[in-house]
Parts: sequence; C-alpha cells; structure tokens
Amino acid sequence: MSNTRFIFGFHAITSRLRQNSASIKEIFLDADRRDQRARDLAKLAETQDVRLIPCDNGRLAAMAGDARHQGVAACIDASRSHVDIEDVLDTLIEPALLLVLDGIQDPHNLGACLRVADAFGVHAVVAPKDRAVGLTATVHKVASGAADAVPYISVTNLARTLRELKQYGVSIIGTTADAESDLNSVRLDGPIAWVLGAEGKGMRRLTRETCDQLVSIPMLGSVESLNVSVSAGICLFETRRQRGARG
Repeated sequence: MSNTRFIFGFHAITSRLRQNSASIKEIFLDADRRDQRARDLAKLAETQDVRLIPCDNGRLAAMAGDARHQGVAACIDASRSHVDIEDVLDTLIEPALLLVLDGIQDPHNLGACLRVADAFGVHAVVAPKDRAVGLTATVHKVASGAADAVPYISVTNLARTLRELKQYGVSIIGTTADAESDLNSVRLDGPIAWVLGAEGKGMRRLTRETCDQLVSIPMLGSVESLNVSVSAGICLFETRRQRGARG
C-alpha cells in the first residue's frame, strides 16, 4: 500500500511538480484564488498532467489541520521519491543548489536541516546510507512538511556521488573551522553543493578530500561550533544573497 499524505503551500507543491510530479495524485486549489501564483501552479499542473481540483477554503482547512495551507494542498504518494541525483539535476531550470550532510545521526538536526533546505530553495538533500539517521518519524515531525517538499537522496558511497556531481559542473564546497578561506571571501555562483558534517566530528576524511573548496563560517563569540542546521542556514542564505545580487 502506498504511503499517502498531504503537503501544503505553493513552494512545496511547485517544487514537487517540477522534481517528482509522478508522486502527486491530485492538487486541491482554493477556488477563490485567481492571482498569478495560482495561475502559474495550475498551468504547471496541466503540463505535468496532474489533476487539479478547485475547492473551498473550508475543505483545505480540514485537510491541513494546524498546518498553513496557503490555499493549496496536494495528495502525494510519499513512497515514490527520487532515487538518483540525476533525477533532480536533469529537471532544473536554474543552477543547482544542494545540501550534502555527512554523518548526521540526530533526527532533530536532520529535520531542522530539511526545514532550512526548503526555506532556501535547495533542490535536494544528499546523505550517506551508513552512519546517518535517515527519514524517521521524528525527522518528519521536526521537518514540518519539508521532508516531503525537498528530495532526500540516500547514497551508498558519498565520495563517489560528490565526484559524479563534479561531472555535472557542480562545485563542492565543504565547511570546516580550520579552512583558510571564510564565507565572506567566497564567490558563490554557478551550481553548488554545500557539504556539512556532524557537529563536533565534522566531515569524514574522504568527504573532506573530495571537496573542491573548504570554507569556514566567521565566528566572533566564545562558542567553537554551531548546530549543523544553523551552519546550513548561514551558507545557504549567503548563496541566495549573492545570486540575487548578481541577478
């Protein structure tokens, strides 16, 4: 039996339509919404041959419960997800922005990272199958819907996956406290994969050696490290800021 659930919000559903439309059973859109965002979503659903059902706000509220639905909901088969990184890269219409997590074992940290990834429009989160928590029920709860909105790709060999990303023209940038360059001095344009390790341990040696560049996050206080989701948010924000500044 398929794992059917609802996701909500224009960003999450548009991302799912572009990256994994086959997993969407149907979309419910507030019949009173006739703005450009609603029209764009309806057009994208039509091009992906996904059924769109106009409905009233009360029905959407019943589906969403305590979640914010923004006037749109999608019923998805969560068991149908991306298997390969190529599935994501081949559908992109902008430079790739990926988040690679090496050795994150705390489900609360992974859930928070997924929320950050969704907030900054990350196209996929990549993590190894071994020594990583995976998408547990706790991760889904902490992620607050982001686990369904952002493709999570579990790979057998992380270093090999990073080398494959390089063949797609993706720059691999790792974060580490002892890097010679810091975030303020790095130009962040083109396809990028940010690589972060577990708090305290950092990236594994082979992962670190596979990176094209290592950078640190400037720290002015007395703490020696940040939570991985906080670090991810800082790096992703700076990437989006630079991309926006350059148009």
